[in-house]
Amino acid sequence: MTKPQQGGIRYRVDPGDVPPEKAARRLHLTLSQFNEVLPKLQKRGFPKLDPDTGMFDLDEIDRWRKSRHRPAAPASKPTDQPGAQGEMAERFIAAHDRVRRRRKQKVAPP
Repeated sequence: MTKPQQGGIRYRVDPGDVPPEKAARRLHLTLSQFNEVLPKLQKRGFPKLDPDTGMFDLDEIDRWRKSRHRPAAPASKPTDQPGAQGEMAERFIAAHDRVRRRRKQKVAPP
């Protein structure tokens, strides 16, 4: 009888938290470049290190990266006020009526 072998890695697990070296790589920086700009990045909302593990959260880094260039959302009009959806519906109905009148004028017998 043979001794059971210890199983290898069954499936890959991508880390959620990474050390500063990999966080730097995520931003395409060397560790020294990353450490140099980190205070400026954190002033702009870059995620902080976990105090217990000393790791950065990759999901938070990605959210931060993507949010840097997202334009501010325009203020939307509430739908219960005049000029919101009601106005659009009225314009649609008016346009539909104009088309219907034109068709009647073309089809009307002489």
